[in-house]
Amino acid sequence: MEEQKKQEYKEYVKEVTPTHNLWIQMIKAFFVGGVICVLGQFILNYCTNSLGLDKETAGGWCSLLLILISILLTGFNIYPSIAKFGGAGALVPITGFANSVAAPAIEFKKEGQVFGVGCKIFTIAGPVILYGIFTSWVLGLIYWILKVSGMIA
Repeated sequence: MEEQKKQEYKEYVKEVTPTHNLWIQMIKAFFVGGVICVLGQFILNYCTNSLGLDKETAGGWCSLLLILISILLTGFNIYPSIAKFGGAGALVPITGFANSVAAPAIEFKKEGQVFGVGCKIFTIAGPVILYGIFTSWVLGLIYWILKVSGMIA
């Protein structure tokens, strides 16, 4: 009896679980990520060629403008549709990180500035920041050990 229920449940889960074509998802991610990169390159070229900024300053402005565009699109509820279509292509670049910070802030704004925005703003991005800092610390330690031991110059 128990095995029959498990089998029925497995069939039910298989029936209601959406199926995705991996190749189509990869093409969509490549397209959306490519569009974001082309936009970033356009901003970078405009800043260096038309505004006469040096490469480092232009890179800062490029990141700033991409984050601003992402937050505006999140605020107008457009970026979630882009992320749903493009998957990792929209979520991995800096625009996805900005979306992961802005979306909870907008969602929990009604709960107040401290318990809403303040507590929930890094709900999605918090683990990324934590493990990013931890990984950079571990890699820095490994680099330091290799350098002190003379394995690298």
